Amino acid sequence: MDWTIYWFMLPVSMMVATTAMLSGIGGAALFTPIFLIIFPLLGPEYLLASPVAAIGVALLTETFGFSSGFVGYFRKRLIDFRGAVQFIAVGVPIAVAGALSAQFVNPEVLKGAYAALMLVLAVILFRHHAPVADAPQVSSNLSVGAADARPTRSIKARNGQVYTYKIPRQGGGAVATGLGAFLTGMLSVGIGEVVMPQLVKRCRVPVPVAAATSVMVVIVVVASASFAQISALVAEGGVSAVPWNLVAYTIPGVIIGGQIGPRLQGTIPPRLMERGIAILFAIIGVSMSWIVFRALTG
Repeated sequence: MDWTIYWFMLPVSMMVATTAMLSGIGGAALFTPIFLIIFPLLGPEYLLASPVAAIGVALLTETFGFSSGFVGYFRKRLIDFRGAVQFIAVGVPIAVAGALSAQFVNPEVLKGAYAALMLVLAVILFRHHAPVADAPQVSSNLSVGAADARPTRSIKARNGQVYTYKIPRQGGGAVATGLGAFLTGMLSVGIGEVVMPQLVKRCRVPVPVAAATSVMVVIVVVASASFAQISALVAEGGVSAVPWNLVAYTIPGVIIGGQIGPRLQGTIPPRLMERGIAILFAIIGVSMSWIVFRALTG
């Protein structure tokens, strides 16, 4: 096993983790296409054993990256722990089910499903218009209508900023959370992409609090899916089935990036970040679709 071949993934992982922390999406959404699209272009020696192995490593890496980001947001006192519990309760068991299901799906089907998911998420993110959620006070419309007559919650950040908002309730959003969790377990992406919009758009949680809470949800759900994926890989191919020479660079990279992201929170407008991620997802979706098309017709 060559322990130097993936050295370039250290700075790449730092950038991926920083982006994930700023946007609230899962870092695996960017790692998986790197493993499945970029690595084959670099040469056969960079190829991973299978899409399932790529997804497993992406989830494992994301677990450490979001753990680092969690510490950063925890220090800034921006996490709504009580609000996160309802998303975690739905997401964890379904994510594990998705991870175990991935072992029985054709690799090309996995890639095709991933491509479709990226294209859908690209459209959703590009069209999404998040409310202005940085204001620390509750707006006057919070008490209008019986459906909105919910108690409020206040989060006081370490810098003294107070964010007050209605207590988030998942309600019908549990279906989206469950779907996102299943896709996370099977394809490595989904939970962060459905939790963040729910918190910001549907529950109208301030963006800094929503991003921090989303990180909390993602880390627990992804850690569960990662454990299931890696355990299945080891059970099937032994400890050597996991590319530890790759993990040796991605994990330190995301730990560093996970600390950089929270420090930069607020420096990039949320809408600009969303559009940038949407364009990137569209490129990934088209690229992965082309790879699947070539494999099926070649």
